Amino acid sequence: GIKVDKGLKTLPGSTTGEQWTAGLDDLAERCKRYYEGGGRFAKWRNVLQISKEGNPTDAAICDCTMTLAKYATICQTEGLVPIVEPEVMLDGDHDIGTAQRVHQKVWAAQYQMCQAYGMLLEGSLFKPSMVVPGADLPKEKPEVVAAATIDTLLRTVPAAMPGITFLSGGQSEEEATIHLNAMNSYRQTPWNVSFSFGRALQASVLKTWMGQDANKAAAQQVLGAIATANGDASMGKYDASKGHPSTTGSLYVKGYVY
Repeated sequence: GIKVDKGLKTLPGSTTGEQWTAGLDDLAERCKRYYEGGGRFAKWRNVLQISKEGNPTDAAICDCTMTLAKYATICQTEGLVPIVEPEVMLDGDHDIGTAQRVHQKVWAAQYQMCQAYGMLLEGSLFKPSMVVPGADLPKEKPEVVAAATIDTLLRTVPAAMPGITFLSGGQSEEEATIHLNAMNSYRQTPWNVSFSFGRALQASVLKTWMGQDANKAAAQQVLGAIATANGDASMGKYDASKGHPSTTGSLYVKGYVY
């Protein structure tokens, strides 16, 4: 797989720091080359922020969901499975109720737009953020996060879409695993509910490895242990009482970009 967007830019007309994602102009040609080179799936990241200034605006939501729908349809035309990722950032002091309302609005708009552009639901994956309070507020219980997230997905995401692969979005490695486990323990869903973590899968591995060949085996063991923990969580079988194999704490970075 390959990340095919060309990064975040300032949204025209925005005075509150909203962004759009570049890369559509030559995407079809690039996807054709990626497929010929062995690529079979693609990732594209759009971001939205919750703020007291009124973010996300309707304009930002429209741009985000339309861009992702165009990207997804272009990828499918060239033989790639698109991962659709409208990330709602963790930054802010909004409560979980506000987060849930925003996620519901964004996810509903996303699938309306994907269907308007003719995306094949069965040939795609959805990579959303979990519904949690803003980073400046205390954490919610995993059961509360699970209910808010799964209930909102059930209201907005078609059953024909095969898989939910959550991003971690700055949560700690342990927190992301516990939330995923709680979701798979909460209620039955029509999709596979799994993970596509970046930081929450790699942070302890990179910390152990430190770029040194001598640490390679130890880093591989850490990766295996964290992958196993998240695999168990994807089935609702993670046992938190045994302790998490991660060695890092919070991974939150305000305004995170990559």
